[in-house]
Formats: sequence, structure tokens, C-alpha cells
Amino acid sequence: MLILVTYDVNTTSEGGKKRLRKVAKSCQNYGQRVQNSVFECQVDSTQFASLKIELISLIDPSKDSLRFYQMGNNYKTKVEHIGAKESIDVEEPLIF
Repeated sequence: MLILVTYDVNTTSEGGKKRLRKVAKSCQNYGQRVQNSVFECQVDSTQFASLKIELISLIDPSKDSLRFYQMGNNYKTKVEHIGAKESIDVEEPLIF
């Protein structure tokens, strides 16, 4: 299933920049960055649960936020891209 992960990490607080880097790195392990704080992740339900647990452990819930959008398996008709940074098909191999 396709999951869209968005986050907002407060970098003005102590440790915020470090948390931001850790959140981004964790998201990169599961998917691809499509905007500064937005990742598309093609995962199964176990991977999704692991990603959520991992990200929740990294943020400070009093200062940061996470949002998860479950696009499902039939997401291709739900996602439209316009403009720069042409989107990559997450189901295609990254190395040709």
C-alpha cells in the first residue's frame, strides 16, 4: 500500500535539528522524498507499523507533528503530479 508521511519538526528548540535529520533519515529507509517534509512509502502493514513506531519515538509530541495518509493499493488514480520534480513510480526498480 502507498503511505504518505508528512512531518513538521520544530527546529527552533534544542535538539530540533537533530530530530529533523533523524525523522528524514527514517523516512528515507521506507520511501522517497517528494517534498521537503513529505515522503511516499510503498509498504506492507508490518512495515507501516514499524515506521510509525520508529517515527513516534523520534519526535517530541509537544513540539513536532506527524501525519500519515493511507492511499491504499489503488493509489494511481488518486495521485496527480503537476510541475517540477517529475514523480517516480514507487513500484518500478530504482536501478536499471
